[in-house]
Amino acid sequence: MSVENTQRQVEHDVLLVNDKTKNKIQVVKGLDKDGKLETVPATKKNQNQFLKVDRHGDFFSNFFSNFFSQLKNPTQFTFFRVPELLTIKMANQMQKELNQSGPTHELFLKHQITEVGNEPKKENKVAESSKEQEQYSSNKFDIKDIDWDSLSKLGLSKEKLHEMDLLEPLLQGYKTKDLVAVNLDLGSAVFSLDARLSLERNEEGKVVMALEGVKKYPNLNVPLYGHEFSKQDKHNLLKTGNMGRVVELVHPTTKEKIPSVVSVDRLTNNLVVTRVEKMQLPQEVKGIVLSEQQLQTLKEGKPLLVEGMTSAKGNLFNAEIQYNAAKGHIEFLFDNTNKQSQTQNQSQLSDDLKTFRGKELTEKQQSDLLEGKPIYIKDLVDKRGNPYQGYVTYNKETKQADFSFQNPNKEQQSKAQSQSEKQADEPKKTKGRKM
Repeated sequence: MSVENTQRQVEHDVLLVNDKTKNKIQVVKGLDKDGKLETVPATKKNQNQFLKVDRHGDFFSNFFSNFFSQLKNPTQFTFFRVPELLTIKMANQMQKELNQSGPTHELFLKHQITEVGNEPKKENKVAESSKEQEQYSSNKFDIKDIDWDSLSKLGLSKEKLHEMDLLEPLLQGYKTKDLVAVNLDLGSAVFSLDARLSLERNEEGKVVMALEGVKKYPNLNVPLYGHEFSKQDKHNLLKTGNMGRVVELVHPTTKEKIPSVVSVDRLTNNLVVTRVEKMQLPQEVKGIVLSEQQLQTLKEGKPLLVEGMTSAKGNLFNAEIQYNAAKGHIEFLFDNTNKQSQTQNQSQLSDDLKTFRGKELTEKQQSDLLEGKPIYIKDLVDKRGNPYQGYVTYNKETKQADFSFQNPNKEQQSKAQSQSEKQADEPKKTKGRKM
């Protein structure tokens, strides 16, 4: 009993907060005498100022209810509950994604405190199972409708998806952010591939797992829902990943013409479509409030040059932004800005490559990434504090680092090794013929 009490004493959560007026993730320090929120940046230097809360059900619920009731202007803030040991890493990751897309990503949804005083309690396993079912029942897909026996043939299970922090995002309707290693067991043959996963309903209404395998190139030579890609469409999709205009796509069942934008999923090279009516556009980007005319330009799928934005380091920069259907939000197109912006962004890029998911990279690793080589990283930590490892590559066109559990150059290395062995055998064969 004393051991359990000791463990509970060291199990703490920390409150992160997003001030909607500043769009900045910080750590809660407390409240001043007037009920105003006090925060500090998420750095090691400030760790002793972080407000730490016992993570167990009743205590946290009562604490936060009391805290929230004393807070002045509570609607101005969005709170997140994260493990103490992962506070800095998760705050940095949230800020990075907030800068790109706003707080709609599964990372925000997973840790956001949405109901004051209604935090889940840790009771017995039966109660936890019931609460888990209740938690998932409000998602886009119901966990009860998934055929786990069929998924086992893909090497997937509820436990594995839960451990990889993929189950809840999938049930909410998201695609996996990274490629996932899938093992297909067909009885007479077994093979592996990397794919993005998502849940969808088939024609019979059953929930099935959709696998988006990786293509070498996007297929732009066949019509997409009745739209034939023009030469300019293909050029735009291959250069920026976005088609750059709105087109009417024909729904395969209803034959309805739907105004949509088209982008390339840079992880898989598949084409992704978003209805214009469902495009989510920010009112403000890096300190610049967008006008109605600018928002209309983005809504038409076109790139928009925004000047005088402020980077995370406080530097002013110009860049083009454009809506990306595959990401579901706007992205920066630094390649299309002026040389001054390119130089500045390249400097910021070097800073971005210094760490990956909270893991500091060596100069050799940074150099290899810039040269297009994959690097192997271990001791990464997921949102639940579990370690994992894999390969990181850097895409110079998208200015983004991608993660894969398998070495993306494995096949190329095997071919190179095979070719090298053939060349090594040639002198022996020639010598043999002379003799």
